[in-house]
Amino acid sequence: MIDIENRFKLWLKGEGPRPPLGTWLMAAAPSTAEAMGYTGFDFLVVDMEHVPIEISDLAQILRAIGCTPADAVVRLAWNDQVLVKRALDAGAQTIMLPFVQNADEARQAVSFAKYPPEGVRGVAAVHRGSRFGRAADYLKRANDQVAVIVQLETPEAIERLPEIAAVPGVDALFVGPGDLSASMGYIGNIAHPEVQALIEKAAKDCHAAGKPVGIVGPNPDMVRRFIGYGYDFAAIASDIAMMTGRAADWLGVLRDQPAPASTPAAAY
Repeated sequence: MIDIENRFKLWLKGEGPRPPLGTWLMAAAPSTAEAMGYTGFDFLVVDMEHVPIEISDLAQILRAIGCTPADAVVRLAWNDQVLVKRALDAGAQTIMLPFVQNADEARQAVSFAKYPPEGVRGVAAVHRGSRFGRAADYLKRANDQVAVIVQLETPEAIERLPEIAAVPGVDALFVGPGDLSASMGYIGNIAHPEVQALIEKAAKDCHAAGKPVGIVGPNPDMVRRFIGYGYDFAAIASDIAMMTGRAADWLGVLRDQPAPASTPAAAY
């Protein structure tokens, strides 16, 4: 029997790495996704909100990640029924919906991801999600295997966190620190004390509600701080940020301290 078990959903229940660590994929390239999947990350976030990734691109990126030990989390462009349906049919199992502001929007997100009677997801017999129809029990198991993560990105959403977390079918919450800081008047400054205080409060409120919560940070120090607040899973930076950051570091070294003329060239 072809297995469709969602490992990431098990991790959200505490059955796996503690805490799961991931990164964002901004390059929109299967090769980069595959390379990052072999680097040791537990999960990779495929960003369809801020990256020009279409459904056909998504399928290729998911195939690349599927060759590696990492799991994929697909962040959609919006909390939209058609976008959710197409991503799930393309093989996504864990989806993240941005800018969820209240319990009604969270209920919509869950309904879009579930087949009737729990939701309104459209039924197709053959697609990548069902292993092209070869997973004979897919329609019976899909509702249980799909993981729905909703993003809270404003103070208003965090204020409503208890009611959002209480929505059946919401598997986890995710705080977006960039948009949160912007909505608080501190755009580009997630380290501001008021932003950090609200980020810490969100973690405590999620635990009080009995739901796991995730976040993303720009560097190891910030991610360690978030984990110290109680965040259950966390992403660090992105493939592009790591690539450009390392490139800038090495260029800086070479320009500040030129290599001796006698040093042989490396055979790359």
